[in-house]
Amino acid sequence: MFAFSEWQFLLGFLAAFLIGVSKTGVPGIGILVVPLLATAFGGRASVGTMLPMLIVGDIFAVRWYRQHTQWKRLVELIPWVLVGMAIGAVVLWRLGEMHTSRDLLEPIIGSLVLVMLAIHLLRQRWGERLSPHSPVGIASTGTAAGFATTVSNAAGPIMGIYLTSLRLPKEQFMGTSAWYYFAVNLSKLPVFIVLSLINPEKPIITVRSLLFNVTAIPVIVAGVYVGRWLLPRIPQKLFDEVVLILAAVAAARLIIG
Repeated sequence: MFAFSEWQFLLGFLAAFLIGVSKTGVPGIGILVVPLLATAFGGRASVGTMLPMLIVGDIFAVRWYRQHTQWKRLVELIPWVLVGMAIGAVVLWRLGEMHTSRDLLEPIIGSLVLVMLAIHLLRQRWGERLSPHSPVGIASTGTAAGFATTVSNAAGPIMGIYLTSLRLPKEQFMGTSAWYYFAVNLSKLPVFIVLSLINPEKPIITVRSLLFNVTAIPVIVAGVYVGRWLLPRIPQKLFDEVVLILAAVAAARLIIG
């Protein structure tokens, strides 16, 4: 009943390893996990399969980088993230009965990411007039990130662009994002459970997905140690560029399908 194919294990474990690396070393690479898990388990099921794995990686990231957290950036962003999460939960619930729900959501998320990338690039010409840490920028970024993380665990590019725009050193980038993702992912867990109970025919989190999560823990742990080894060896400029390039690639993939 709970058996997995070799193909599912291969894609799932690759995704688990990338989650670990993204949490402690190369954050942008985490967005590649979304299509991997969607291919292995299907769109809606992949959202629930991914969440517990993210939380495992978050625990290590918080432990190692918590001293670098920029709390001011989190405090001003979190209220808007909660607004986006509420919108995302309603959308996820309403689309739960639609066979094409993932196809409808992916272009939306990809478009949000491309808008954020465009704003980031235009700032080089127009300066602080397009700053994502202005009041309007914080509100739009937080809402978009909250929505994207709820419907598909795909807020990574949005947060990556936002934190990169703040020109944070990579250690502060990792510390701030570590606490952000840990808090947000924990808060999503009861939401996903409730949505699964409301719509048992199309659950998000299942016993089957949790069993896979247990088998993937050693792979996630291997990834977090590889990521921690990589971080001090990546130049700051390269770090920022990798985050943005991977965000753009992932956005294009989400839109194209």
